[in-house]
Amino acid sequence: MFKRPKHIPVPSDCPLPVGIDIVALNEVKDGVGTMEFGVSCGYIDEIGYVSHAENLGFSYAWFSDTHMIRSNIWATMAVAAQQTRTIRLGSGLAIPGLRLAPVAACGIATINRIAPGRTFFGTGTGNTAMRTMGQSPTRITEFAEYILVVKALLQGEETEYSLNGSSHPIRFQNVELGYIDIEHHIPIMVGGFGPRAQGLAGELGDGLITGIPRGGAIPQALANVKKGADKAGRSLDDFQTYALVNLLMLENGETLESERVIAECGPAIMANVHYLVDFVKETGRQPPDYIMPIWEEYMDFHMSRDEETRHQKMHASHYSYLDEDEARFVTPEIIRNFCIAGHPEEIVEQIRTLEKQGLNAMTFSLPVDKMYRQIEDFSRNVMSKL
Repeated sequence: MFKRPKHIPVPSDCPLPVGIDIVALNEVKDGVGTMEFGVSCGYIDEIGYVSHAENLGFSYAWFSDTHMIRSNIWATMAVAAQQTRTIRLGSGLAIPGLRLAPVAACGIATINRIAPGRTFFGTGTGNTAMRTMGQSPTRITEFAEYILVVKALLQGEETEYSLNGSSHPIRFQNVELGYIDIEHHIPIMVGGFGPRAQGLAGELGDGLITGIPRGGAIPQALANVKKGADKAGRSLDDFQTYALVNLLMLENGETLESERVIAECGPAIMANVHYLVDFVKETGRQPPDYIMPIWEEYMDFHMSRDEETRHQKMHASHYSYLDEDEARFVTPEIIRNFCIAGHPEEIVEQIRTLEKQGLNAMTFSLPVDKMYRQIEDFSRNVMSKL
């Protein structure tokens, strides 16, 4: 664990992504803990990446639940649990539409048996996992019911569970036989980019998993969380806020137009663009300002694809590689809007800003062919200075 120095004021000209609200700094808590960093793993052949991250000082790893383009979440996490010792492991994010709530609870409790006290259960309504099948994410009401069932089971409680038109009380039985571990607490992290899901995190979860810039500014996300907590009469004293962020660390003399820059941050940026395409289509809302510089051109390109397989092609590259047909949309302006970007010292200042706003941890999802080097560079040039 790296020691965090005293807070250093953020320069007014420091480049900040859209999710960082510099004005809100005067309105949020002054004392914060040490920022934690995590990695995302989706390939069973890359378990060594999680072990490497553990050795570099990363605090946690989450595993994607995107079955059409990633390895099975529980199999991958089980192997990682056996090959690591200290790093926390969790679902990022488990999707209600893919499995029943009791099955999901059993899955993470089984991992907890392998890695006692090192697991967390992250869950979300399902963006890519559902949309690669042409399906919509889970509705908020159903999502809340799902969380309540998982939460009750992981706490060793009996809960009412409805399926196929009938409802019955259920609980984990014979836990003394050791097939799962619910004795060591498994935190529930609720994924939310919008106000309703963020409020649900405050109402039911141990923490929030949001995204920058998709989830809005951190102070606003935490305001939504507080509304949910107030509704439930809950305290947020131990509440944790995580964010999936897009990272770009510039090398000496490098600009935002360099080929390496576009290749490294492009996959994450386009995954955010793909999310917004579906979001606007399903909600009818206006796209956010930060995507407007490329919106019309990208939509023309997207609609030119074959209608039957359009959903597959758009999500195929999800955080893994940059589709060569989409590289032209990764412009300097878009990079600045979507990423924590700059030279190491500038990134350090941006992280301190986010930390002061109330963010506790940030996760990076990096291109497959560059992820080892990127976490090494980040550990050496940024984490060591925090």
